[in-house]
Amino acid sequence: MNLTPKQLKILTLIRDSRIVFGYSPTMQELADELGISKVTVFEHVEALIKKGALQREANKARSLSISDDVLIPDESQPLSFPLVGKIAAGYPIEKFEDSDRLDLEALFGPRIGQKGGTFALQVEGDSMQDEGIFDGDYVIVERRETARNGERVVALLPNNETTLKTFYKEGNQIRLQPANPEFEPIIVKDCKIQGVVMGVLRRY
Repeated sequence: MNLTPKQLKILTLIRDSRIVFGYSPTMQELADELGISKVTVFEHVEALIKKGALQREANKARSLSISDDVLIPDESQPLSFPLVGKIAAGYPIEKFEDSDRLDLEALFGPRIGQKGGTFALQVEGDSMQDEGIFDGDYVIVERRETARNGERVVALLPNNETTLKTFYKEGNQIRLQPANPEFEPIIVKDCKIQGVVMGVLRRY
């Protein structure tokens, strides 16, 4: 897909906003971040929609989302993932600067493989310790909005807090299960899946 640098930046900003906050930025927020006019941002967004890179729900604010088959370049650089924030049990994600990356080759050497459509989060807290996910670990997350029962997910709760838990859909509710007996499960009617954990990395 032939995209301009500004269009790639817009995709990145939308992806990061949806991961951190659960919704896309406004046109004005994109304009302020890029230092261009709101009209210019609108033109770029419309071009991205026509190219199939973005999707938008009609008559709904902050509804821009990246198409499932679109891979942002910083998600596919060999042995390096965008480090977009920290993840904790029941606390909001703290957003990192866009330039921050988790370079697997620098941490673990050249044998680590690559996978597209992924991002990294640093874990804060010990609610998942019984599944081998400890405070300070890095989780590698596949960018997805759906999950199957038993998958470990990054979930945005209705109160706009983000948590790392194991996902279970049970009837008309969702159970987000910790892996530590000191923590209670989180039961919600609905939540937004930001991604599914592919692996855990630890530096000794």
